[in-house]
Amino acid sequence: MNLLLLSNSTSDAGYLTHALPWIREWASHHDATGDALFVPFAGVTRTWDAYETLVAEALAPLGLRVRSVHRLSDPVAAMQAARHMIVGGGNTFALLGHLRTTGLLQAIAARVRSGEASYLGWSAGANVACPTICTTNDMPIADPGGFGALGLVPVQINAHYTDAHPPGHRGETREQRLREFTTLRPDMPVLGLPEGTGLRVHDNRCAVLGAAGARRFHGPATPQWLTEGPLAHL
Repeated sequence: MNLLLLSNSTSDAGYLTHALPWIREWASHHDATGDALFVPFAGVTRTWDAYETLVAEALAPLGLRVRSVHRLSDPVAAMQAARHMIVGGGNTFALLGHLRTTGLLQAIAARVRSGEASYLGWSAGANVACPTICTTNDMPIADPGGFGALGLVPVQINAHYTDAHPPGHRGETREQRLREFTTLRPDMPVLGLPEGTGLRVHDNRCAVLGAAGARRFHGPATPQWLTEGPLAHL
């Protein structure tokens, strides 16, 4: 498979600007036409039309021609023939619900697992590439019909990972929340991806992207920081 899973899309430099070199390398493995199908369903306060325009303009310098699936009469058929699939961030519950009801959840999973298409996702789009969406930061504003997701990687992702604990904040930290998950699911590792980082998977190789690295949670063990670079396993 050919996957690029990013923590975030925005940065001080602009929309997806920090990730363009990674996206260029990712796209080069399936460059047949340069067409890319975009899934905008995580957008809630942003309209899907506006979301399509934002992503299309950001990726135009790479030669990718972005079309949103919400404009297509048969999005499942289009996805079954796609070479590049892009799933944007926003609310993970809204995204998964729309993917399930449209039939795109199965279509995307089958096409990417076959190796015929590449998958790029950020934030919520990275969350749905996991076995479940249970490590998202989002509020359940919609019923997705179950937490099971695409299952393209054998780990959970927590996007926008941070160790920050503001003074006066009495709630749980992100680390505490993720350790709750791995306490109840000791068989399922979690990668916390800070801003400006990502996970690259190509064939049997995987790597952490970005200088901030990633934090790995697994069972009761003390979470470990992973440095940027290749991983022996996920």
